[in-house]
Amino acid sequence: MTSPAVDPAPGTPPAADPTAGPTAAPAPDLAPGLRGAAPAKPVRRLGGAVWAALAIVYVVWGSTYLGIRIVVDTVPPFLASGARFVTAALLLAALVAWRHGPAALKVDRRRLGSAALVGLLLILGGNGLVNLAETDVPSGLAALLVAAVPVWVVLLRTAAGERPGLGAYGGVLLGMAGLAVLTLPGLSGEVGLGGVLTVLAAALLWSLGTVSSARLPLPANPFTASVYEMLAGGLAGIVVGLIRGEHRGFDPGTVSTASWAALGYLVVFGSLIAFTAYAWLLQSAPVSLAATYAYVNPVVAVLLGALILDEALTWPILLGGAIVVAAVCLIVSTERRR
Repeated sequence: MTSPAVDPAPGTPPAADPTAGPTAAPAPDLAPGLRGAAPAKPVRRLGGAVWAALAIVYVVWGSTYLGIRIVVDTVPPFLASGARFVTAALLLAALVAWRHGPAALKVDRRRLGSAALVGLLLILGGNGLVNLAETDVPSGLAALLVAAVPVWVVLLRTAAGERPGLGAYGGVLLGMAGLAVLTLPGLSGEVGLGGVLTVLAAALLWSLGTVSSARLPLPANPFTASVYEMLAGGLAGIVVGLIRGEHRGFDPGTVSTASWAALGYLVVFGSLIAFTAYAWLLQSAPVSLAATYAYVNPVVAVLLGALILDEALTWPILLGGAIVVAAVCLIVSTERRR
C-alpha cells in the first residue's frame, strides 16, 4: 500500500500545495474538490511522460499485493514491512541529499513529529497490517478490501465536519455493500475471518493517515516528508515484529529466493520508483487523473494473484470487487465534479 491530498475542511485555508508541500504522503486518496473562485487554468496537454508515470503507478502499485504475499511466505510480516520501508527511507534520503543537498533533509521538531505520526498510521498501521493479513488472505482479496479506502476517507471527513456531497455518500453505501460481499469468504470459512478483519483495520488506519496528512504540518519537500514517514513506520514495524517474537526461530538462510526478490522489488519499485512517479504525476497532471489508480490497482492485483499464485476467483471476490470499484469510481467522479 502506498498518497496525495485530501481537501481541507471547509472554511480553512488550504495548504500551499497539498501534494508537493506539507501534506505529501505515499497513500491513496480522493481527488480534491475545487474550492473558491480561482481563475480557470489553461488546459494542459497530457504528454507521453504523464501516461508513462500513470502506467507505472497502475501496474507497480497493483503488483505490490502480490509481492507482499510472496515475501510473507518465508519472512515474518512486520519484520518484512519494517525492513522494506527502512531500506527505502535510507535510499530515498540519499537521493534527496544528492539532488538537493543535505540541507533538504533538515526539518523542525514539529514537522518531524507530524511526519512520524503519519508514517505510523500509513506504514505501520496500513502496510504492516496488510503484511500480517496476507499470511492468511489471498493477495487479490486484500487489494479489493483496501480499495475501499476512499469510502473510509469520506466517513472520516464527515466526522471532521465536512460534507462531501450526496454522490460521495452514495459511493459510501455502495462501497459498504461491496465490503459486505467481500467478507463472505471469511464468514464461510474459505479464508481466515481474522485476516479479513485485519485488512479492514489496515484500510481504516491508512485512511486516517491520509486524512491526517492533509491537516498536519509536514516538511515542505514531499520526498523529505516521505523519508521520515517511511523511517518512522519502518522502525516501528521492526519493533512490533520483535515484540511479537517474529525473530525467534527466524533464519534468514531459510528465506526463499522468491521472497528475497519480491522484497527487493517492493523496496525499489513499490516504495521508490512508483512513489516518485506518483509524486511527479501529482504536479504534472490533474489530481483526478492520478486518483484513478484507486480503482485500477485492485483489478491488477486480482489478475496477478490469479495468474501467478493461482488464487481462486470466487463469486464473492468478483461481485464484491466490482461493487467496490464502482463505489470508488462514484466517489472520485463526485469529487472531480466538485
